[in-house]
Amino acid sequence: MSLRACGLIHTDAAQELPKRLEYIFHELQKLLAAYQPDQVAMEQNFFLKRAVTMANTVMTRGVIILACQLAAKPISFYPPKRVKMMLCGTGTADKKQVQRMVQLTLSLDKAPSPDDVADAVAIAVCHAKTAPLNAMINVKAAFLEKIKAAKAAQLKK
Repeated sequence: MSLRACGLIHTDAAQELPKRLEYIFHELQKLLAAYQPDQVAMEQNFFLKRAVTMANTVMTRGVIILACQLAAKPISFYPPKRVKMMLCGTGTADKKQVQRMVQLTLSLDKAPSPDDVADAVAIAVCHAKTAPLNAMINVKAAFLEKIKAAKAAQLKK
């Protein structure tokens, strides 16, 4: 496993929110086109104290989800505790522990920074480690549903 790229999409805080969201949308479209990921992973929950910050975060997430949907990229969501458990073995690991495990897992010279970038890379590592098993479980579940439906159809006859 290796890290191809990581970073932040910066917006000007002085700009109106719709312009900032448009900028994020277009920048994300460029990244999706440039790197052609098969899948996208995002943090599931945000725990924010300020209502304005929370509303802006929710709108930004919506723009990100829309860009991924338009690019036909499936999205997986991971709660922070699951990411911490996958990387550190405990759901209560602190940011420094998670950053260190990301650094070790990816054989990086230093941990990714700032915190938002480190969190995103941790989510990507979690996804890379869990997605194959999740895909097999989903295939098996779909297969079992088809068997169940076929049995139900036979009983009706």
